[in-house]
Formats: sequence, C-alpha cells, structure tokens
Amino acid sequence: MTESKPLNWTPASDVGYSVIRRGDGGMTLTFTDLSDATLAHWHEFALAHLLEADRRTRNLYDLRAVKQIPDKAVRMAVDANSDPSARNIRVAVVVADQSVADAVRNVAAGSLPETASAMKIFTDINAAEAWLARPLDQIP
Repeated sequence: MTESKPLNWTPASDVGYSVIRRGDGGMTLTFTDLSDATLAHWHEFALAHLLEADRRTRNLYDLRAVKQIPDKAVRMAVDANSDPSARNIRVAVVVADQSVADAVRNVAAGSLPETASAMKIFTDINAAEAWLARPLDQIP
C-alpha cells in the first residue's frame, strides 16, 4: 500500500477549521468559522498545498457549521482555485442550505478560470461524497 502524502498542516488555536487526510488521498477540511484569522491561515495552507500538487486528487470542504459565508471568503477561495495546479483537483463544497449555496454561486459566478479545479457546491454531504467518488478521469 502506498503511504499517504503528509498534510503539512499545523493546527492553530485561533483558527476555525481542521484538516484530515481522506482515504482516497485527498483532504477533508471542516470549517466552524470564517474569521479573518481562519481565512488567512487557510489561504496560506491552500496555496502551499497547491505548490506540492502532483496528481489528481479529491477535496471536501465542509462548511455546514457556517451559516453565512462572507464575499471575502468566496473571493479568497476563487483566488486559490485560480492557480494552474488546481486543475488536478476535484472539490466538493458542502454548505448549510440552498440559500448559502446560491449566495456562494452568485459571488463566484464567472470568476473561475479554465485552469481551475472541478468544483461543485452541495447541501447534502452524501451527494458530495458520491460526486467525489466518481473516477478522476471523469472530471468534472
């Protein structure tokens, strides 16, 4: 069995998210808040992780505990997703409800370049997992 790639993630007491390695080699990021400290820490982690992106992978962003997603957070995610290395990543974003999903889509609309990851927003974690489980050659 191949050893998992290290996360290179350091938890901090002032940030509202955690990261674990998925069984498929990707990551699950679970957010409890989107404070400036959380966003800054995550953005730095995400960009550093993209530098090491060497294969197709699947990431799940679980934001169900966050009831409102600020435009700033969406713009930061679009920025990270604009890196050419993101093209090898399939990202499922799970949010609390349809109104949050619609708000995120409205802010991100038209902002993602062709080099971006395959990304889809869900309100059901099981649907997100099913989409992530599809073979990676079937992106999006």
